[in-house]
Amino acid sequence: MIWLGLLLLLVALLGAPFFAVIAAAALLGFISAGYEPTLLMVEFNRISEMPVLVAIPLFTLAGYLLAESQAPRRLVRLTNALFGWMPGGLAIVALVACALFTALTGASGVTIVALGAVLLPALRQAGYSEQFSLGLLTTSGSLGLLFAPALPLIIYGVVAQQLNTTPPVSVDDLFKAGVLPGLLMLGALAAYAVYKAPPRENKVVFDTKEMLSAVRESAWEIPLPFVVLVGIYSGKVAASEAAAVTALYVLIVTVLIRREVPFGEVPRVLREAMVLVGAILTILGMSLALTNVLIDQEVPSKLFAFIRAHIDNKFAFLLILNAFLLFFGMLLEGFPAIVILTPLLLPIAVGYGIDPVHFGIIFLANLQVGLFLPPVGMNLFIASVRFNKPITQLISASWPFFLILLACTLVITYVPWLSLVLLGPGR
Repeated sequence: MIWLGLLLLLVALLGAPFFAVIAAAALLGFISAGYEPTLLMVEFNRISEMPVLVAIPLFTLAGYLLAESQAPRRLVRLTNALFGWMPGGLAIVALVACALFTALTGASGVTIVALGAVLLPALRQAGYSEQFSLGLLTTSGSLGLLFAPALPLIIYGVVAQQLNTTPPVSVDDLFKAGVLPGLLMLGALAAYAVYKAPPRENKVVFDTKEMLSAVRESAWEIPLPFVVLVGIYSGKVAASEAAAVTALYVLIVTVLIRREVPFGEVPRVLREAMVLVGAILTILGMSLALTNVLIDQEVPSKLFAFIRAHIDNKFAFLLILNAFLLFFGMLLEGFPAIVILTPLLLPIAVGYGIDPVHFGIIFLANLQVGLFLPPVGMNLFIASVRFNKPITQLISASWPFFLILLACTLVITYVPWLSLVLLGPGR
């Protein structure tokens, strides 16, 4: 079996479809345990029993429609009118706009592509250096993964629920838990932007007329975050219900009211969105089967026993966990990293007394940083193509931002209050 495992690793490195590698691993596990291979499809079918999965295609469709419309341009104009007059204002605009757009679309690469063309020339014109501007946009593309309704939060919640942890994990709790850690990261980068701000004469002057005009232009987009956030954080709306309302609202606004997405283009946008959804659900279904194999073979408990024999200190474990997650966050894209590592690491973290919701925020915070970590962070390559700059220059430009976010990640790791306080007493 060892040589089969090595063979799977080899075909994965050679570019085999990720779902096929996971499915093959699950099949090998079932066969080695003496189960029928057809059990793979039984496990795959379990995803149909999860009501929260409805949120994935609906939020994805809403994100694709927003990306096709002029919403990114209006978002930048609105945030510029509100914050552009502040020291470091335009950089703060870029951070807030990217965080909101990534949260709504769930894809950091889309944010760099959609907003980079607008924000990079604006930052340069405002007097920011090229190094700072490139580093800011490469970094801020991954901001927002901790804010609802980002898909990584939902994916982690779905996978974690299969492990039946105590206390349990819910997507609604994850949406609440990500708020303060996300704001910490956003605030730290905003403070650095203020520190690096160019001379005062390059700042945007606050203009009441421009602000009111930007608000009027964005009148249909402004309610959108409140539909999602207020409903979920108040506890009156489930994630799947918020997703349904969001998708319907965005569809009506972009197609029927603003008409920025022609009706004839809706099938194309829907098809592109559902290709991504199909990939996510296929990977999820196969990962559920693999998770069942790992649990049946007691892999997490054996791994925990091994680690516990060498590391008996919770704080030392958390430090090693961060290094491990950063490394794999650099090598793997978001969804594969979540579905592979969560079944292995979450039971170990719970064994060390770490709340599973807090662990999820630690996981995604590291993943957010790993996306632009050299040498193979995905956002480095996307930004290199988008801005037509060598990766070495982007690595050099991103280092200060990496150090800031790494410090924030350590705070999030060692101060669980940030992740759990909004969940109420008892966590």
